[in-house]
Amino acid sequence: MNIATLTVPYAQTQFVGGRGYLAACTLGLPTTETIAAMRADAEDWQRGQAGAVHYGHVVERVRSGYAQLVQVDVDRVAIGSQTSVMAGVVASSVPDGAEVLCAEGDFSSMVFPFLSQAHRGVTVRQVALAELAASVTANTWLVAWSLVQSATGTRCDSNVIVTAAARHGAFTLCDTTQATGWMPVTAGLFDATICHSYKWLCAPRGVAFFTVGERLATQLAPINAGWYAGQDVWASCYGPAMRLADDARRFDVSPAWPSWVGAEPAIDLFNRLDLVEVERHATSLGDALCDGLGIKRLGQAIVSWPDAAGHDLARLTKAGLTASGRAGRARVAFHLWNDEDDVADTLRALDR
Repeated sequence: MNIATLTVPYAQTQFVGGRGYLAACTLGLPTTETIAAMRADAEDWQRGQAGAVHYGHVVERVRSGYAQLVQVDVDRVAIGSQTSVMAGVVASSVPDGAEVLCAEGDFSSMVFPFLSQAHRGVTVRQVALAELAASVTANTWLVAWSLVQSATGTRCDSNVIVTAAARHGAFTLCDTTQATGWMPVTAGLFDATICHSYKWLCAPRGVAFFTVGERLATQLAPINAGWYAGQDVWASCYGPAMRLADDARRFDVSPAWPSWVGAEPAIDLFNRLDLVEVERHATSLGDALCDGLGIKRLGQAIVSWPDAAGHDLARLTKAGLTASGRAGRARVAFHLWNDEDDVADTLRALDR
């Protein structure tokens, strides 16, 4: 269990330049500690003092920190660099002719890897997020969806989906990239989860995590196996024999070392925060924006609204605010560094 030792007001002091930045759902901001760690690492590298063994220790500390953050045993956590690659591990192991159930409008990294298996007869059925649980059938091998939808910020009732999947014997794969960092996440509720940490966890791009329970792990082929997936990493640099790790590390992808150096203080920060407090902070700002826009309160850190022509996004940009547009909608996100002034600035830019 995470023990909170830091408050949101303290965490806010660790970010520089967050005023008007409403795009954590696109790219998180680094803390001063992450920048300092990466700068020191670059200088060590320049002096010839960086080393693979040292980086390996960093990776294991980050893996352990992430396991603590999402409340699973560390031997259930694999590491990698991209969401689609990890989803591809699962997709490649879907039985020939089986069905995968996905949410309409979900991020493509949670859909394309499964669509790419059509040559094996794998069927991808896409339904509205609200209908996901009711759409699971005895033919469904896997249900794959994002805990928080990228385009809209919609939060789904995962307990209902997990219950429906269990009733029909289907596996569950949940992408928590748009959730972990601003709300509590319990990865053990799902057979597998994927999370890239460069958004709400404020780590450098290239640090991603794959959690997998043993029931599903036994069904997966480690298609990306390399030296880092070996039971003994340093004894796995050369063939011809292959002995992969007995736990989730057999799905590891060799890490991009400098990114993990920057990720360590980021993951540590979120482990020391009360994520319920972070959620309350982010959603209160989101709801305040909804009030100003005259729309129903959503209880979301991400707020989006129709903006097919991009006029509202252009207004926000002209006002010096950093927001984003997705699927014909303007999209803003509230995280640690944001406050009520950002809400007021957004409404002012939109003439609301």
